[in-house]
Order: sequence, then structure tokens, then C-alpha cells
Amino acid sequence: QVQLVESGGGLVQAGGSLRLSCAASGRAFSTCAVSWFRQAPGKEREFVTGISWSGATTYYTDSVKGRFTISRDNAKNTVYLQMNSLKPEDTAVYYCAADQGPKSGRSWSRLAEYKYWGQGTQVTVSS
Repeated sequence: QVQLVESGGGLVQAGGSLRLSCAASGRAFSTCAVSWFRQAPGKEREFVTGISWSGATTYYTDSVKGRFTISRDNAKNTVYLQMNSLKPEDTAVYYCAADQGPKSGRSWSRLAEYKYWGQGTQVTVSS
């Protein structure tokens, strides 16, 4: 069993930065692929970025490439999302999700691929 808790959200001006953390309990976390999803008001939850269990592979949606960076520290059971050059359209609740199954291509972005989910943290970017 894996439990996930996100933190680090808040209000920031456009062009600013935030770092989100996803802290996990459970030994299985170090063998899980972990991704960040986000959901804006009135919109479907969408994939943002993912990282393999080892950290060797990362995957980003086009809209955040070059601005967001995902990383993980398995010794601390934590995955991070560094968000730079934030835009108002990045405003959403950000969720981390984890799963022990292998991920490649489109499977990164499918919600059903992830067994464990956090409760989310709000990110608001003002213009």
C-alpha cells in the first residue's frame, strides 16, 4: 500500500516558480513510476509529467517542456515538481499518482494506469 501527500502549492505571480513535493509512505514507493496530473476548474484531469522508479526516464506534456522538471529521491520517498516560468493557464489542483506497473508512451497519461493518488495541492498563478 502507498499513501501520497502533496505539498508546496500556493499563489504566485506569472513568471514565478513553485516546487511541489509528493511524499509517500510505504516501501513499494521506490518501485513505482510516479506522475503529476492537474485539474483546472471545469476541465478534465490531465497528465503533466512522469518519472520512472529509478529516475532514469522522464516524460512531459508539451505545454510544460522546458519549464517544469520532475525528480525523485527514493531515500526520502519523495518526488518533486519544480515549476518555473509559471503561466495563468497552469492554475489547477495538482495531484501526484503512483503505480508499480511499467509505463511507456501513452500509458503515462492514462489515469487508469495509476493505483495510488494523493489529495492534491492548489496552484494559482495570477496575471
